[in-house]
Amino acid sequence: MRKIIAAAIAILILTVIPIVCFAQVEGDFYERDGHIFDQWHVCRTTAYGEHGFFQITRTAFRPVIAFESLGNYTGVAYELGSELQTTYPDRIQRAEQIFYIARDRVRYTSDSAQFGYSEFAINADELADVIETKGIARGDCEDHAILLAVMYKGAGFRSAIVLAPGHAAALVYLPDYKKANTVLSFKGEVGWIWAEATGRNNPLGWMPERYFGARLAAYEVTAEPINLTEPSDGAQPAEVPSQTQTNASLVILPFMGIMFIIALPWLRSRLRRKRMQ
Repeated sequence: MRKIIAAAIAILILTVIPIVCFAQVEGDFYERDGHIFDQWHVCRTTAYGEHGFFQITRTAFRPVIAFESLGNYTGVAYELGSELQTTYPDRIQRAEQIFYIARDRVRYTSDSAQFGYSEFAINADELADVIETKGIARGDCEDHAILLAVMYKGAGFRSAIVLAPGHAAALVYLPDYKKANTVLSFKGEVGWIWAEATGRNNPLGWMPERYFGARLAAYEVTAEPINLTEPSDGAQPAEVPSQTQTNASLVILPFMGIMFIIALPWLRSRLRRKRMQ
């Protein structure tokens, strides 16, 4: 009898946990061929292809999921950043406070542990809503990056999402910031700072040294139309390409006068989830 009860409890746990985890993200979602799509027809379970949340192809990268929280779709995340303009009129302090929100109130959690999918992106408003209602949210590297990029826009900064081998982070344009271990030049403008919020002790401006000479791709976040139509019946998101490339380039200017120029921002075939500490 005890074995039967234990088996029943185990089945109940396996059945309920995915529902509880998925309930953190509310909205209009639908499933097609094993993938989850949102109301804008952005596929949350892959970064690749026309409907992927980062729209990565062999020749392009566009973080379309960030546009779900900008322009006509501004919501909790943008407003949270906007409110900090009044609370912290000093730009340096404001930029740090935004970073601390993502770092301290979003616990790094893999997509497989939280949702049961190897990939599942959360948009900025979904994550900010959990922060405001529950105090603490969960997400992985791209979720941290998306939240930061949108909040920085709301707070009056220019921001971007950057892809490194197996990783995603945010950039903020803050040319007067003196605490960074590396200053980057993006699209010919020096003053971009790396925002790596996945580690609990990371400061704003800390960039992992492993990426100093890596091939990187960055995309400045602005309000852009999404304009995706529902995928045709039976169609799957695009196959993950063996390599991806963008036309963006990053010039990394670390201290000690060393310069690395990344002219070919290739990415690995899959965005492996890594926690940067």
